[in-house]
Amino acid sequence: MKTARAWAIKELAMSLWHYVSKAWAKKGWKRWLSWAVRSRLEPIKKVARMIKKHLWGILNAVLLKVTNGPAEGINSRIKMVKVRSRGFRSKQRFATAIYFHLGGLDLYP
Repeated sequence: MKTARAWAIKELAMSLWHYVSKAWAKKGWKRWLSWAVRSRLEPIKKVARMIKKHLWGILNAVLLKVTNGPAEGINSRIKMVKVRSRGFRSKQRFATAIYFHLGGLDLYP
């Protein structure tokens, strides 16, 4: 029964990302927080406390529909440069390798 309650709470949270009005989004998240805190499920209550602490940022994310996906993609590519090289002698050489591989530079211009 605990799993079913946790799943229902999670599904409601997933549906809250589709609001277009800040007022409605805030009302929905407040209702979700109330349900999550009363759920008597400690992991859900922990998430609810975290969401309550960051509610202003969550509401902005709901409205702006902006993610950090592009930044994570760049970080992934930088990490691949680091792994393939197996280390650099200095930070400057690492920066040069990043500029070379991610900057679209040609080896033979």
